[in-house]
Amino acid sequence: MEQLAHIKHFIFDIDGVLTSGAVLVTETGEQLRTVNIKDGYALQHAIKQGFKIGIISGGKSQGMVHRFSGLGITDIYIGQSHKEEAFNALTKKWAVEPNKICYVGDDMPDLPVLHKVGFSCCPSDAAQDVLQICTCIIPVNGGQGVARYLLETTMKLQDCWFNEQTNSW
Repeated sequence: MEQLAHIKHFIFDIDGVLTSGAVLVTETGEQLRTVNIKDGYALQHAIKQGFKIGIISGGKSQGMVHRFSGLGITDIYIGQSHKEEAFNALTKKWAVEPNKICYVGDDMPDLPVLHKVGFSCCPSDAAQDVLQICTCIIPVNGGQGVARYLLETTMKLQDCWFNEQTNSW
């Protein structure tokens, strides 16, 4: 985890990482997902601390776009069947080398990007192929605080998380 002391760029998948991967399908066909409020807090706080946060998802949920853009995330790529293209666009936009990025994914479509980054992460319930190649396996399942765990750990290492002694940031 010491590598996180130098990471300032994070990219997250949605389904299976920021959500549990479960989809509730209503009678009208609408697909509903749940997100963890603690992830949301960590994501918006990281942005306020100067971290770059991006999202690349194969899903096409406008509700998820609304949720994450409401937290201040401006780099959201949905409907990405080949995530490497969006990843390349982000590295160019951010002007950062892939080895300076942490990517968090959980399944087969994430593998090409997980192989390119300097710090690859996945939730503890990721697909076996993903678990085998990741630098870090986050000790919670998807949708249960993956982003919170990773970003809080990073910000504590970089001394920009909440300071309990002074009760300030």
